[in-house]
Amino acid sequence: MLNRYARAFFGGLFTPIAKALLGLGMTPNMVTVIGTIGVCLGALVFYPMGELFWGTVFITVFVFSDLIDGLMARISGQGSVLGGFLDSCLDRVQDGAVFLGLMIWFFTGGDHLWLGIASAFCLLAGSLVSYVRAKAEALGYTADVGIAERSERMVLTLVFTGFTGLGLHPSVLLIVLVLLGIASVVTIAQRFQTVIRQTAAATD
Repeated sequence: MLNRYARAFFGGLFTPIAKALLGLGMTPNMVTVIGTIGVCLGALVFYPMGELFWGTVFITVFVFSDLIDGLMARISGQGSVLGGFLDSCLDRVQDGAVFLGLMIWFFTGGDHLWLGIASAFCLLAGSLVSYVRAKAEALGYTADVGIAERSERMVLTLVFTGFTGLGLHPSVLLIVLVLLGIASVVTIAQRFQTVIRQTAAATD
């Protein structure tokens, strides 16, 4: 849903940046890698220190690389199968780093067992959401359905983590992560159901 309604807005917002980076001689793949390094540093350095707000600010600066590299590829015509593969793989690295950083903090200095567990569950469920789609597509099916896509999961996690760093009660973040975990499970079930229907139709 977020992709459908927000991509056009952010596309217009970041197009000048994409053109400027191309003018500096950067490639889409370079931006993908730099963005991933930035997100991982923010999540795995700031979050484990308890700097939830500044960690979120740092991550946000780099997380839009996922959109900018795509814009660069379209503007320059440098899109490739390798670029798409790299982008998809590093998206998973970014997602994992964010939830791993939260896990480390809440299991240690943050001293909040249930938030650590919720972060771990979101990490697992989010990985399965992506894997089910990738496996389905590798087998020649489609599985791009579901109520919890990557953009929604990342935006809600980052927004409420940042607010928690500013003093929002941790229970609010816990509720958000639990709901995201449930939504991810529902998405996995939806994708399984979609693939099952396609396999059944293929054997008729």
